[in-house]
Amino acid sequence: MLRRYAIAAAALLLLAPLTYAAPRPGVPAPAPRAPVLDCFGDSITAGYGVAPGRTYPDDLQHDLDARGYRYRVVNSGISGNTSKDGVDRLQEILALHPAIVIVEFGGNDGLRGVPIADTRRNLDLIVSTLLHSGSRVLLAGITLPPNYGPDYIRQFDETYRLAAAKYRVPLLPMLYANIYTVPGAIQDDGVHPTAQGDQLLADHFLPLLLPMLRK
Repeated sequence: MLRRYAIAAAALLLLAPLTYAAPRPGVPAPAPRAPVLDCFGDSITAGYGVAPGRTYPDDLQHDLDARGYRYRVVNSGISGNTSKDGVDRLQEILALHPAIVIVEFGGNDGLRGVPIADTRRNLDLIVSTLLHSGSRVLLAGITLPPNYGPDYIRQFDETYRLAAAKYRVPLLPMLYANIYTVPGAIQDDGVHPTAQGDQLLADHFLPLLLPMLRK
């Protein structure tokens, strides 16, 4: 008899954590944390020269909220970063456990004359590492001013197409397509978008992002 009581008591102790973990009647369960959409890049992502809250990641947050998508958009842009800097920062991005990452690197590589092979290797490592971690990736491409020469520019532009095809990720081939010629969309430095240009960038990203999102 005592043995049966001991077994029953032990069983109740094993079940106790499950009982205490159950929510009390009338008390809502805690809401799940919103998945992270990380914008990972250089000064274009960081919002160089625009007021706080007016970057393209901010605009994406507003656009997603308005459409009922509960994502937390994180701006991981740092001005001056090259693709090598992106590789060096990968661990801090992985620590966010992002559901989706917009990868925007390469402009500074091109402007500094970084060998194409180096940029390709770095982008490969960034994209493959993110995908291996379980994140989905949207790759953003950019081109260079014509004074860099047609051969270098052609190879530079092809870098993004090759990476997108290799890893089967969506690609925005040219960030500034239909933006650079819009009056007031580019700052006086001729490189960075204004707040108006950032909203146009968000508009460009959104159609590629929507198939990747979940409500």
